[in-house]
Amino acid sequence: MDQDNIHIKLQGRSRNQHSAAEAQRLDPFLRALRAIHSAATPDTMDLEDLERQRKGQQLLGRLVAPMAGMSWEPFELEGMPCAWVRPQRSHDRRRAILYCHGGGYTSGNLGYSRILASKLSNVTGWQVFCFEYRLAPEHPYPAAVEDAVKAWDYLMYLGYGARDVVVAGDSAGGNLALVLTHLLKQAGRRLPRSLILFSPWTDMTASGKSYREREDIDPVLTLNYIYAVRDAYARGQDLAGPCLSPLFADLSGFPPTLIQAGTNEILLSDSIRLRDRLIQSAVPCRLEVWTDLWHVFQMFPMKKAGEAMESVGRFLLETL
Repeated sequence: MDQDNIHIKLQGRSRNQHSAAEAQRLDPFLRALRAIHSAATPDTMDLEDLERQRKGQQLLGRLVAPMAGMSWEPFELEGMPCAWVRPQRSHDRRRAILYCHGGGYTSGNLGYSRILASKLSNVTGWQVFCFEYRLAPEHPYPAAVEDAVKAWDYLMYLGYGARDVVVAGDSAGGNLALVLTHLLKQAGRRLPRSLILFSPWTDMTASGKSYREREDIDPVLTLNYIYAVRDAYARGQDLAGPCLSPLFADLSGFPPTLIQAGTNEILLSDSIRLRDRLIQSAVPCRLEVWTDLWHVFQMFPMKKAGEAMESVGRFLLETL
């Protein structure tokens, strides 16, 4: 990794350069994301909030059609819904990406996973394995973590080596990717080749400055949402523990990591502080902060999302 990887990369155009037509075109996607990342009250996750979030994620999955040239192969793994995304063209079958979807641990499904999984498969030419982990509040911590370990073990059973697998995740899925890596390390097992994290949620204590400083400009996330979903998932656990807030884990020995975030999101501090902790632990890390963009902007059908995914492809080539 070169020296540039330890600095924030500011990318993208300023907001006044985005056309009104593009803003109008993206509005349905933003509205769907707002529905997913909303909660009426800070301390509860009531049924109305939960239903709104899950319907919002289903809508987003329908708005973004499967990419042409990709195969979608759903199946069940011991009762857990899973799917493979594979390029229909010739591709590298020796390597795979394990993708952990976001949704605050309270929403998310295979349809939602297909959006970023397809983009990852397209830009890398690798197979992407998606899994639908159990959701809170019905299934609080550690259900999602147990399901992530099951997904990892399945890839190992298929004959992939740890060095053949990249773990990727967005938002809460970024949290899950980090927690999975932490648990593999704690167990003395081999770690993934690298980590790809889109706007990862790394600090459930919400102690970063951006949680307050960016609240007025974040078009997607709210503090109420963060508080509600963490309480539904954590259920009285120590929020600073490494399996809930991997920002505070021992990160030494972690694999090379790419983090992407937007300037206009309350979770920005989670990405910046994670970069700092990884660098302090001598872990190669690149943080890209995209100007005037929002939480998990890579999902959107726009030029900057495509450029961000191309950067993912370049990063993975560098780590081979």
